[in-house]
Amino acid sequence: MLEKFVDRLPIIPTIQPLKIQNGIPYYEVTMREMMQKLHRDLPPTRIWGYNGMFPGPTFHVVRNQPIQVLWKNELPNRHFLPIDHTVHGAGIEVPDVRTVVHLHGGSTPDTSDGYPEAWFTRSFQQLGPFFTQPVYEYPNQQAATNLWYHDHAMGITRLNIYAGLIGMYVIHDEEERSLALPDGTFDLPLIIQDRSFHQDGSLFYPSEPTPPVPDVTPSVVPEFFGKVNLVNGKVWPYLEVEPRKYRFRILNGANARFYRLSLSNGLSFTQLGTDQGLLPRPVPVTRVLIAPAERVDVIVDFSQSSGELITLTNDAPTSYPQGKKPNPKSTGVIMQFRVTKQLTQQDSVLPTKLARFKVMNEHQANNHRNLLLDMKEDKYKRPIHLLDKKLWSDPITENPRLGHIELWNLINVTKGTHPIHLHLIRFQILDRQPFDRKLYEQKGIIVPTGPRKKPEANERGWKDTVRANPNEITRIIMKFAPYAGLFVWHCHLLEHEDYEMMRPYLVIK
Repeated sequence: MLEKFVDRLPIIPTIQPLKIQNGIPYYEVTMREMMQKLHRDLPPTRIWGYNGMFPGPTFHVVRNQPIQVLWKNELPNRHFLPIDHTVHGAGIEVPDVRTVVHLHGGSTPDTSDGYPEAWFTRSFQQLGPFFTQPVYEYPNQQAATNLWYHDHAMGITRLNIYAGLIGMYVIHDEEERSLALPDGTFDLPLIIQDRSFHQDGSLFYPSEPTPPVPDVTPSVVPEFFGKVNLVNGKVWPYLEVEPRKYRFRILNGANARFYRLSLSNGLSFTQLGTDQGLLPRPVPVTRVLIAPAERVDVIVDFSQSSGELITLTNDAPTSYPQGKKPNPKSTGVIMQFRVTKQLTQQDSVLPTKLARFKVMNEHQANNHRNLLLDMKEDKYKRPIHLLDKKLWSDPITENPRLGHIELWNLINVTKGTHPIHLHLIRFQILDRQPFDRKLYEQKGIIVPTGPRKKPEANERGWKDTVRANPNEITRIIMKFAPYAGLFVWHCHLLEHEDYEMMRPYLVIK
């Protein structure tokens, strides 16, 4: 077992534009293979990183200031993780190493959204069927929020993100600045992920499930859970802090692991924001549940904890919600805060109100859709999770009109929680309602068994990823704007997303 809290938390560098063209900042980011030390006692680990770093550099951008990014692939031609060629879109007819970048949570035209089949290889030598342009444009016409960017190549997203292709993208605006929240060195992104290692320090990713699948090697696994947690690319790091308030922009960047975060000394978090920006007002919480791809924006006030060593812990079961509890000595531990620094400047005061917020209601919806989250077995008897019983290659069935408001009922008839993400738009969670699972299995009908329950106070903001729980109908409402075009919606458990739990959708004018 690796020793905990021997490495400092890495502070992720901020990327700077190469130049300004016609008032638009222009960036270049190169995907490269590198060796990086992820723990003091591990040999350097081979990673794939944006600009050769894992995680990639953080973008700090300003609302309504568009930017351009040239994403370049200079990765080797061979993958170092096990590719299952029976997975749709990852067959032997396409190159093994291909990439396409998605700005998760970005309100972006489809040509810059990172469509899974818009992939490209090293030096753009080969291009996917939906590739349009090498330079992406991000309009940044969104309220201050914490987005992230990651690879989205069809059939190998789970492998490319696991290899290290992930980074944060923060939008700032005047409304947020006026709140005088902790900033500078007191405002830090925390990207939490899990990994497993071979003895030589190389990344371990299973080449097949247990028990193995006859006739398929390597084979996609149902979900992946690592043996250790990393924050900002270090295993179980520590951060020395002052006795004051800190702002942490937390991303769950794991393939499939949920995290339920709490602090070992009982200190509470004050949640400021969700995936898509600030909440209407701060919400105090003692535990924060965060599914893969979700973000939470929190304040931790260390002012009464001088001299303490505080552990950030996790008690979310895997699989979620019915799986095993994490080991309190390994995956139940994330990082340590050491309240050992001297106070250098006056602490900030938390505002009582944060963002203006307009609640949407179901009467605004132009259209309602019932969408099943379900599963079946493939020809090798492996589970395939599906959206509304359809494969990626089936004809498009979700085709909202530009500017229309839709209400989607996500009906989860599987045994696990699926974090469902829609590209392009943000939404509000209306409520969740239990239904009779046995009746569905016997007769195929959905009959609610209890009242609709509003989301928790810290979920009542703008979201782009929602936890759709088993045996529940999760209702979300959203406006399909501001762009028409071809986008996707999918489960953000990466092993599910890669193996058919993703569908294209078309916003029509």
